[in-house]
Amino acid sequence: MRKKVLFICTHNAIRSHIAEAFLNNLKGDRYDAYSAGTDPTMVDPNAIKVMEEAGIDISGHRSKSVDEYNDEDFDLVVTVCDSAKEACPFFPGGKKQDHRSLRDPPELVEEGMEPQEAFRVIRDEIREWVITEF
Repeated sequence: MRKKVLFICTHNAIRSHIAEAFLNNLKGDRYDAYSAGTDPTMVDPNAIKVMEEAGIDISGHRSKSVDEYNDEDFDLVVTVCDSAKEACPFFPGGKKQDHRSLRDPPELVEEGMEPQEAFRVIRDEIREWVITEF
């Protein structure tokens, strides 16, 4: 039986979608991954673009609120940014909770990195994390 995993980020715009997509794509035989946000906005077009480069289409994804999953149970709930951990320190339907502080691509851009490169760096970090930790 596959394990259900929920990735939570603040806006459900970048990191949580990338994690969801990689887990479903790379380990979909063992996991069903979902993503949500504590303050959802929209999926970032740059995230869609860099995932397309990796051969994964997330153009049909939409940002969702954690409230959409209130009545569901998950084997694992992972917050992927510090502000989401603060806003959602406990998810009622999570059998196990974990936290992974992933950098936000716009932060790298502010440090001088080109936008597409910043998104690629984070995409690749998340891919490696999914491969090694799940």
